[in-house]
Amino acid sequence: MTARVLVVDDITANLRLLEAKLLNEYYDVTLAASGLEALAAVARAAPDVILLDVMMPGMDGYDVCRRLKADPATAHIPVVMVTALVDQSERVRGLEAGADDFLSKPVDDATLFARLRALLRVKQVQDAWRLRSETAQELGFEPPAEPDLSIAGATALVLAESAGEAAAVAAILAADEVVVRTETAPEEAMAALAGGSFDLAVLCLALTGGDELRLASRLRAQTATRDLPVLLVADASQRSMVLRGFDLGANDHVLRPIDANELCARSRNQIRRKRYQERLRADLDRSLELAVTDPLTGLRNRRYVLRHLEGVLRGSGAAVLLMDVDRFKAINDRHGHAAGDAALHEVAQRLKTHLRAADVVARYGGEEFIVVLAGAPAEYGAMVAERLRAALANDPISIGGLLLPITASIGLAMVQMGTSAAGAINAADAALYRAKAAGRNRVELATPEDHAQAQAKAEAQAAARIS
Repeated sequence: MTARVLVVDDITANLRLLEAKLLNEYYDVTLAASGLEALAAVARAAPDVILLDVMMPGMDGYDVCRRLKADPATAHIPVVMVTALVDQSERVRGLEAGADDFLSKPVDDATLFARLRALLRVKQVQDAWRLRSETAQELGFEPPAEPDLSIAGATALVLAESAGEAAAVAAILAADEVVVRTETAPEEAMAALAGGSFDLAVLCLALTGGDELRLASRLRAQTATRDLPVLLVADASQRSMVLRGFDLGANDHVLRPIDANELCARSRNQIRRKRYQERLRADLDRSLELAVTDPLTGLRNRRYVLRHLEGVLRGSGAAVLLMDVDRFKAINDRHGHAAGDAALHEVAQRLKTHLRAADVVARYGGEEFIVVLAGAPAEYGAMVAERLRAALANDPISIGGLLLPITASIGLAMVQMGTSAAGAINAADAALYRAKAAGRNRVELATPEDHAQAQAKAEAQAAARIS
């Protein structure tokens, strides 16, 4: 998982060491030697995660973190404080300032990359929802309210092999007005989490750690619990299990003996992040329902997807799929427009079923559909395009006793950051034209020539509109 990482430290040797480690793992790295430089770097191009030194002259890491978290434009960026300080109160101070975690110097490589993967996984989902919310705001809708800092009334489930440890963790969380349920059996905990509405799962690792880690993996595999924050409690000797837990979907951890202030600070951060994501999702669903939804298919409409694609290409590349239902006019002519409308609705449902929640699929016009996969590599874009083609071609559509064979031609364009939305769609359209000319029911990839001609066409169209 590649990402943009900002490293902040006033000591050049520390900067270069972290830079080398990150570059070796193919991260895009920016360096800053002071708090002010860090804030300026974030303003220029927001990174995906920040590795922030605590002890710096002038503005220390705590001040930098507080400023970032106080600004709605940067509050969502994960911050990991890197420090030589080992005092527990300093760790809690950083967490209360908004930091997502602490790493001790010298930085352990395995821990560093496990934490980055875990933080980036959550941020990727939140970025998708934030981008959709920003699209809605550009269309004239009110932004969502700022999340409530209080977590009173939040619900948590604590799983521990020892009933005594479960009760101790529950007592700490209850002091923060969290409603807690405790379980000692993983299967019972899974059933409760799947059937309930929880804001946090605290999994206390037993000596083997196997059952709790399997539960963490199962939570991520289930739709109902996929976004539930998971916090691990472990011994210092269970470092390898904690790192494995991060890869399986855990969000955070605390070590035994548990410091009550640290557990509360980490739990608050996780619950607030979950509530913010839920608020974004609920507000977006409400505000966009009428304005940017195609009434026939229930998909997003052309107006929305153009704005969305523009937003995506400002910050990353994308795979753009332009699809055309083959010989659709013949369906209308032979069976009537009602059958044609029903067929388009079924096509839309199949497309939605075979895409991730973070992907955007829209009706582009008539029998054309468009799919935007933000940040997708070429291999993934091609795999999705073929999957969507097969989802239509392999199973006829049943309408009023009729079985209608439906296929689609797909043009796939892998688009770089900074490309215009019009240029991206023009390139996909050129590939779609080739797919139809080559016999339909196939996927064609836009060539470099397609991209060059598409961008030139988009620039000419833009110039014509200005004149």
